[in-house]
Amino acid sequence: MLSIRTLSLMTLILAAPASAGGLTERQFQQISEDVFGPVIETYDIPGIAIGLTLSGEQYFFTQGLADRKAAVAVDQDTLFELGSNSKLFSAALAALAEQKGLLSLHDPVAKSLPELAGAAFDQITLADLAAHATGTLPLQVPGDITDTPALMAYLAQWRPGVDPTAFRSYSNVSIGLLGLIVGEKFGSSYERAVETGLFPALGLKNTYVTVPDAAMAHYAYGYARGDNSAIRVSPGMLDSEAYGIKSSIADMTRFLDAHLGNLRLEKDLTAALARTRVSEYDTAHYAQAMIWEGYDWPVTTAQLEAGNATEMAMQPQPLTRHAQEALDGAVFLNKTGATNGFGSYLAMIPSEQIGVVVLANRNYPNPVRAAATLQLITAILSAAAP
Repeated sequence: MLSIRTLSLMTLILAAPASAGGLTERQFQQISEDVFGPVIETYDIPGIAIGLTLSGEQYFFTQGLADRKAAVAVDQDTLFELGSNSKLFSAALAALAEQKGLLSLHDPVAKSLPELAGAAFDQITLADLAAHATGTLPLQVPGDITDTPALMAYLAQWRPGVDPTAFRSYSNVSIGLLGLIVGEKFGSSYERAVETGLFPALGLKNTYVTVPDAAMAHYAYGYARGDNSAIRVSPGMLDSEAYGIKSSIADMTRFLDAHLGNLRLEKDLTAALARTRVSEYDTAHYAQAMIWEGYDWPVTTAQLEAGNATEMAMQPQPLTRHAQEALDGAVFLNKTGATNGFGSYLAMIPSEQIGVVVLANRNYPNPVRAAATLQLITAILSAAAP
């Protein structure tokens, strides 16, 4: 477990004057430094950005460099690769398509892709894709598949080998397939649907699949764990849908505000975001919603570390199906994401009206991100208490 400088932190909490929201900017900056300073040092993280929304008020902490060679500092506009946190947008777009009557999430995949009829996708639904309830679907698209016809031919022959809804298999293929379908339902590509539809509807002005030339100066470099080389994500099959989004700390904090009900959005979009937080499956550690993973609040560090352990992403895990349950109120929702050079983490607790985003240009262990963010949230809630 990570340690924090408890004495200095508690001294600050007790000494600082209370603001209208119960948390001062100075407290937030010091708590962020105390909690994530050791993480930055241990994992040689070049740059980090932390966003907090607390009862509708936003706070930001940035430290380090977006580009070591050019000595460009991280700021609120720095673009980080989200990795698998991109999947949250694929799920939201799918739920929005349902709200608009373009599909039903409980339709079998084969209804949208007739070329997959007669295979496992007669039983696997669109909602199952978003919950990774696919049995043994692989994490990545096989390397020899480079276009959609080849992907469809592969999936038509694929067999799960088990009841697909009895096992969770974390997969870029499943969410990528969902995004591919949803883009077609909107009459375009997935990339066009999110960049011209979903992102503007959410008020996200600095979030992209393909970073435009005008924003490239804000696009951080990631740094490889092995040789510290400056890298960015490489193109790949289903990359846009599964791990290809780049965003800033300001935009991603706004995204959590949207989930927490702090923004005025169109009714169908609000309903779509709520649908992504509905669970129909449980793993051994958490309730699995549409990409979001939910734990009863309060949650322990050990629970979060187990739920974010490597085997949860790399090995099929048993699933228990149940009636739909909204993951709202006293629940800790989280999601990790990474590319070779970046690591991201999102967490929120609706009952506490708190959400935290942590973006870094280093891929460091998921359990570390979760444990540190829980410490941050605990300290913030303590500081903001009346």
